[in-house]
Amino acid sequence: MAHPSQLGFQDAASPVMEELLHFHDHALMIVFMISTLVLYIIVAMVSTKITNKHILDSQEIEIIWTILPAVILVMIALPSLRILYLMDEINNPHLTIKAMGHQWYWSYEYTDYEELSFDSYMIPTQDLTPGQFRLLEVDHRMVVPAESPVRVLVSAEDVLHSWTVPALGVKMDAVPGRLNQTAFITSRPGVYYGQCSEICGANHSFMPIVVEVVPLKHFENWSSTLLEDA
Repeated sequence: MAHPSQLGFQDAASPVMEELLHFHDHALMIVFMISTLVLYIIVAMVSTKITNKHILDSQEIEIIWTILPAVILVMIALPSLRILYLMDEINNPHLTIKAMGHQWYWSYEYTDYEELSFDSYMIPTQDLTPGQFRLLEVDHRMVVPAESPVRVLVSAEDVLHSWTVPALGVKMDAVPGRLNQTAFITSRPGVYYGQCSEICGANHSFMPIVVEVVPLKHFENWSSTLLEDA
């Protein structure tokens, strides 16, 4: 999860997020090179009185500064489109979960099971135990198996919400009357935090998302326990 004074992204916990981090670094290096070149040209023009007549009127220079930006845009666009298509791929998910946004909590329904659903509310500050995070902990976490394709169906009951978990590279709007879907595969077990990313009312900042990733055997034990309690 994020920590104070952090400048970069959270550590990737899914293959898609790893691709997004690589693309970010790729695009950032291109921006650095462009900025350095422009800064050098500005400093050179301001600090020297010498004028090169070949630069003032040169067909070759005009061709270069027309073609070069186009090449740079292609270098950015191609990996970007590749990642967009990767994020849309949903192949044979092992588990499907329906996440419904409410004012101001989330409810989860495991559609592969007959009666496995629950509401997820933020734990108030006064009820937190040592080691828990303020405004991020919930009473019921969304538990998923590690290294398994998981499909999440996202919708809302009242107003716009957004189901977002940065470490997994997942962000999907929850729209009333509309069923959106996204998918992710987790790289390792862990607990990953997110928050609603669409301003949805007075308590918008008090509806966190917690995804707990466990080994498959532990997930089966967890689901069996919940079904027996139900």
